Amino acid sequence: MISGDKKKEFYQALLERNAAYEGLFFAGVTSTGVFCRPTCPARKPKYENCEFFLTPQEALLASFRPCKRCTPLSHPDQVSELVQKLVQAVEENPEKKWREKDFRELSIDESTSRRQFKKRFGMTFVQYARARRMGLAMKEIRSGKSVIDAQLNSGYESSSGFRDAFSRIMGESPASAQENQLLKASWLDTRMGPMIAVADETHLYLLEFVDRRGLEKEVEVLRRKKKAAIIPGKTPPMQTIEEELHLYFSGNLIKFTTPVAFTGTPFQTRVWDELRGIPAGETRTYAEIAHAIGKPAAVRAVAGANGANQLALIVPCHRVILSDGTVGGYGGGSARKKWLLELERGGNVWREDSKNL
Repeated sequence: MISGDKKKEFYQALLERNAAYEGLFFAGVTSTGVFCRPTCPARKPKYENCEFFLTPQEALLASFRPCKRCTPLSHPDQVSELVQKLVQAVEENPEKKWREKDFRELSIDESTSRRQFKKRFGMTFVQYARARRMGLAMKEIRSGKSVIDAQLNSGYESSSGFRDAFSRIMGESPASAQENQLLKASWLDTRMGPMIAVADETHLYLLEFVDRRGLEKEVEVLRRKKKAAIIPGKTPPMQTIEEELHLYFSGNLIKFTTPVAFTGTPFQTRVWDELRGIPAGETRTYAEIAHAIGKPAAVRAVAGANGANQLALIVPCHRVILSDGTVGGYGGGSARKKWLLELERGGNVWREDSKNL
């Protein structure tokens, strides 16, 4: 995960168009949906509208598209003409599923493109094209479209194909992965929308709504911390949490018992333990959590730990509200946060308007 100080450093480099940072980071601009090189000549965005990525794949999976002004994936001083040609072809038709005949039509050798993309971007061309399509699909889901619409618009004829593609992207193994470190990722359908779970044979490490912005980065952070490969599959903790989620959304469960493992700092873990102690149907403020852990001045740090939670619902960060009584932010969206609080208070939440959450 990129630290706050590093983000400020990257932002300053972006403002200065510092060429020394070329290749070290990419800047995603939430107001435009594009990601840029550090030296992009376009008007500079506000700091709060920037997200920073260490690789282009992270930016693509976060639903950003390459900037047309600075062409971060095809700058002529950095990549070959073949790579530029393929990147342009993807941008002309990002939903396209590439096959062998498509390379022949462009007079491009498929193995050469794979080798050059891997050398320049750390991923093959097919992985790049798949990430671009999945990024578009995730953007549609976040904007309110149904999963089936996003699936079809991104070129997947079956829901299983869409889920498998999502899992493959989540499961790209890092070069440093050790053979004895293996996590599995699975798509879970719930009454409140699809979620993704990542676990080993004994513990659950991640549980998030698929439409949460930054989910792909969360998975990457987990993969790096554990130095593990993440592959599609199911483990006992996933089966347990799937059953518990069904009971929870039916209003028949208030405390999760699935074994979990934290990967945060000692401070974050202390905060998450405190959050797990908030009874269902009740709320706490960030200030109250800070006092409870003996750090009354660490309200902002508590908020940061709250946002870094990777176990939605199990670590109930949705039960933390602002001091003025308003619900505040939530990674899954404020509407979903209100809905969850109402569910836990015994409200009748399964109405027609809940289908859009």
